[in-house]
Amino acid sequence: MPRSRINGNFIDKTFSIVANILLRIIPTTSGEKEAFTYYRDGMSAQSEGNYAEALQNYYEAMRLEIDPYDRSYILYNIGLIHTSNGEHTKALEYYFRALERNPFLPQAFNNMAVICHYRGEQAIQQGDSEIAEAWFDQAAEYWKQAITLTPGNYIEAQNWLRITGRFE
Repeated sequence: MPRSRINGNFIDKTFSIVANILLRIIPTTSGEKEAFTYYRDGMSAQSEGNYAEALQNYYEAMRLEIDPYDRSYILYNIGLIHTSNGEHTKALEYYFRALERNPFLPQAFNNMAVICHYRGEQAIQQGDSEIAEAWFDQAAEYWKQAITLTPGNYIEAQNWLRITGRFE
């Protein structure tokens, strides 16, 4: 049974009902509908912390989905799971792949910046200030891209950029 039919969360149920109505109204192929069902089930599993199940659903959605824009969100969510699992190199790879298909994902740029900033902090703890500065510079570039796309967001990042002299 699809996850969307067994999830007890009111918001998830409401989303599923609306999504099912839209899938009936909007002209889509059966493959697109199936891809969306896997994507929706992946989001549901991910929201519950069932990352292995979410990944299975996302990989199946990727197999079926042909639209680059839709694929970008699947790849982004896979990146989120790898970030949550501390697999930062894999996460960065998926964020890059998402941005190749959709360069207007400020949240992907933000998450990449957060990972780079974290790596910069790790380098400081290891006593390597030169490597830390390189990571911080990379974080700054990603945050600038996110801020360019959504100027009113990422206020903490904007403050960090100003404080560190990286905001141009």
